Amino acid sequence: MSKSWSASQAKKFARDVELGKSYYVVYDISRRAAPYEDAHLYGEYRFTSRLPFTGSPCTESGYSAVTLCQTRGPVFDAPPRGMRNIADPAPQVAGPMGSDNYEGILDEAELRGLEKQAAQGSNPKTRRRLGGWRI
Repeated sequence: MSKSWSASQAKKFARDVELGKSYYVVYDISRRAAPYEDAHLYGEYRFTSRLPFTGSPCTESGYSAVTLCQTRGPVFDAPPRGMRNIADPAPQVAGPMGSDNYEGILDEAELRGLEKQAAQGSNPKTRRRLGGWRI
């Protein structure tokens, strides 16, 4: 079972951190902003050095262990099961899925329709204004 530290255990987490080891936090993803994204993703942090004045472990970008635990907590020492890493590519929702051996044939009507869509979408005079109230 993986060990975890809550936001109230930030100083204990800073004492327990091992340099070079990865630690994981869970992100809640807004379904309104990303409807096809997973609801929960995990992020990975690796502590590589110590801060000069306090001696607290920090990441390469200078993010301290105490700050990570207080702002992103709880922190886990093993990746959560059944969740995707936030750095991994998202699942494909539209378009052909699978291998790259798709051999669909585009006929003349489909090509004309695609050219028409591209021509209508690229003209800034015929495009809808940004921030308009119509859907």
